[in-house]
Amino acid sequence: MKTQDLSNKTIAILATDGFEQVELVKPKEALEKAGATTHIISLKSGKIQGFNHFEKGDQFEVDKAISAAKAEDYDGLVLPGGVHNPDALRAEKDAVSFVRDFFEQHKPVAAICHGPWTLIEADVVRGRTLTSWPSLRTDIENAGGTWVDEECHCDQGLVTSRNPDDIPAFCAKAIEEFAEGKHKLQTA
Repeated sequence: MKTQDLSNKTIAILATDGFEQVELVKPKEALEKAGATTHIISLKSGKIQGFNHFEKGDQFEVDKAISAAKAEDYDGLVLPGGVHNPDALRAEKDAVSFVRDFFEQHKPVAAICHGPWTLIEADVVRGRTLTSWPSLRTDIENAGGTWVDEECHCDQGLVTSRNPDDIPAFCAKAIEEFAEGKHKLQTA
C-alpha cells in the first residue's frame, strides 16, 4: 500500500472522559506519522481520562473545547470508542452538531467501536453501511443504517471498525480517506 501524505491536513479527534485509550492513541500516532496535525477536541478544556477497558489509563491534554471548535477548521474527524465516551458526547448538543457538520461539509469521518453512537445521534447513519462494537447493531439498524461484521468498512468517506483488534486496518483506511479529502456523497 502506498504511503499517504497528510502533511497539509488537520484532523480533529473528538473524545471525553471514558474513551478507550488505544482507540485514541493509535489513530493519533498513525495520523501524525503520516504528517497530519491532530487536535483533541473535548467537552471541556484541561485533561480527559482514558481507559484501558474498565481500568483507568492515562490523562490527555485537550487542544480545544467543543464550544470553540468548528468543523470547517478540520479536514477530517476521528471518533474513538469506549462505552462512556460516545454516550456522553451524544448527550451534548455542541458535540452532535460538530459531528454533523463534517458530514454536511462532505469531510471524511472515522469511528471505531462505540464511536458510532455519536453518529446515530447526529442522524448521519441512515442509508449507510457501517460496522461497530456488536452491541450497537440494533441502534444502527433502528437509525436506518445497515450493520456489517467487518474489520473495517468504508461508505463514502465514513470509515468504521469494530474494536481495538481492528486498529491497523482502521488507521490505514482512515488515512486513505483523509488523504482523498472531501467526498461528494459524504452528506448528512
